[in-house]
Amino acid sequence: MVAGAAYPGTNVLSPFHSLASLLLVKRSRTGRAANAFPLGADPGLGLMVGLNAVPKATHLTSYSERVRRSSNVALLQGLARQCRQIGLCTGEAGFNLDFHTIGHHGDQVPLEEHYVASRSQPTRSVLTFFAQDHSSTEIVYANADLTKADQAGEVIAFADYWKAVAGSEPGLLVFDSKVTIYKTLDELAARGITFLTLRARGRKLLEALAALPSSAWSTYNLKRAGRYRHPQIHEEIIGLEGIEIPLRQIAVRNIGHEHPTLLITNDLATAAKDLFGRYAERTPIENELDADISGFGLNALASGLPLNVDLDTTLTVLAGNAYRLLARKLPRYEQATPRPALASLPRQHRQDRRRTRPRQSRPRRAHLHPRPHRRRLPRARPTRPLVGGRTLRFGFPPRRTSTQLSELTLPRIEASR
Repeated sequence: MVAGAAYPGTNVLSPFHSLASLLLVKRSRTGRAANAFPLGADPGLGLMVGLNAVPKATHLTSYSERVRRSSNVALLQGLARQCRQIGLCTGEAGFNLDFHTIGHHGDQVPLEEHYVASRSQPTRSVLTFFAQDHSSTEIVYANADLTKADQAGEVIAFADYWKAVAGSEPGLLVFDSKVTIYKTLDELAARGITFLTLRARGRKLLEALAALPSSAWSTYNLKRAGRYRHPQIHEEIIGLEGIEIPLRQIAVRNIGHEHPTLLITNDLATAAKDLFGRYAERTPIENELDADISGFGLNALASGLPLNVDLDTTLTVLAGNAYRLLARKLPRYEQATPRPALASLPRQHRQDRRRTRPRQSRPRRAHLHPRPHRRRLPRARPTRPLVGGRTLRFGFPPRRTSTQLSELTLPRIEASR
């Protein structure tokens, strides 16, 4: 995938070496500001990416600034195609779209001000856009090269991206009212793309809904957990300025809000309660972004490793998808978020050069909490091309007391041909 994305390289390091090193730093379990330099002194980590050591932060920073948006898009397209080959990211259930602002905490920089939810106020930040496959919950698209002037057209950019990946227009697109404008909705409808979004609630509109008789509202029973399983729905066909085709407006009340929620869509066939339930299922993209923030440092821009933001978000998508593929093989960890799952993995590693067959061994923990390395994974010995086509084996010494553990030497890595 990296080779086909036309990433830049150097006279010494290939594009894969640089990107794999950046991904390794992102997937480490401490903050980037603290781990960029110490990781460079670990030969074991360098072995993982086919180097004698991980490049220093100076190279990683300068390299990230050379990357162009076209390379990131090509990498995401290759990742989506690979996921589709194993039954993921099919797009059959549609996509959830959302913006995310990454606040900047450093010196004054030429960034626009966007609303940052964590601060509850507008501040200098980077606006990013993400698209999530609804059925598999995988993030399939990211873009941090956005401004206020072009953010309304990002939905169209994603539609073009997915058509290049799958060869057809995307399915149902679900997003809130701040993602785009009516002109873009009209363009989506002209292309035959179904959308479901919120409509802003004006005073006159709320007054008209309040004046409706009780007979105009229908009560439905939603089969889902939690409260508010009996919403009252009123639907009608409306016309909006800037959109040539008629739209379907769905007003929903009795869901815990003071005023009815308004949905608009160009889907005239699906039942209203099913469309409301589908919009309520849009929250997984917000949960996935929260997991990427805590597990992969999505918001950690002001650090000792100031990456190009678009490359950073692309690597976040790659790290998140790699983690999800691993989690599906770990019993009881299928739905776990990255941070608690990765935190339970053993930390220590070191290459032992005294043996001709490098070996990696990890001391057992003194407590009895379950750890992923004790799970039963498929018995396979895959070859690792990064270490010369040799296989990598893991060994665990006998259980010891805490005093004995403190006297242990650092673990070792062993690989055999």
